[in-house]
Amino acid sequence: MPAWNEFSKGIIAQNPVYRLVLGLCPVLAVTTSLKNGLGMGMAATFVLVGSNVMVSLLRKGIPARIRIPCYITVIASFVTVVDLVMAGYLPELHKNLGIFIPLIVVNCIILGRAEAFAGKNGVWKSFLDGLGMGVGFTFALVVTASVREIVGTGKIWGLVLLGTKYNPVLFAVLSPGAFVTLGLLIALFNKLEARGKT
Repeated sequence: MPAWNEFSKGIIAQNPVYRLVLGLCPVLAVTTSLKNGLGMGMAATFVLVGSNVMVSLLRKGIPARIRIPCYITVIASFVTVVDLVMAGYLPELHKNLGIFIPLIVVNCIILGRAEAFAGKNGVWKSFLDGLGMGVGFTFALVVTASVREIVGTGKIWGLVLLGTKYNPVLFAVLSPGAFVTLGLLIALFNKLEARGKT
């Protein structure tokens, strides 16, 4: 598979959230604002790329019986780096994301890519796969967060977008709003894919 296809498959065709329906916990929890969604997406992308590359480098030396614990150890190391860097340099974002940063360790997208792809492919392909999946995950977080923030507050990134007379739909930034927004976006992506095939 050419390098561009290896990278781009995770953005639309195999988008972890909208197509594979994986990693929904942080999508539902942190997408109350664009800032939170972008921060979580960037953190997950760093972990995806780093763990994919490291698992690919170590794949021949990891016994099959203990590969999952080894993968989790590698992933946890990168999550620790992200957690400490965010705590030191982005304390407000770190506080907003809270427990969802450490929970990246058990995010099924990251462990799934290590198991299904990086454990079977070379470093370059694993890097592209991790980057593509990370960009796709970030894309999903940003789109979901943007919709929820605009509808729920009339603002985006603190900027008034829909005017002062807009009556915000509080439901959009509450937990049920996350499910409804995500469901509608998944339906939209399914519809677009079906239209593209006809």
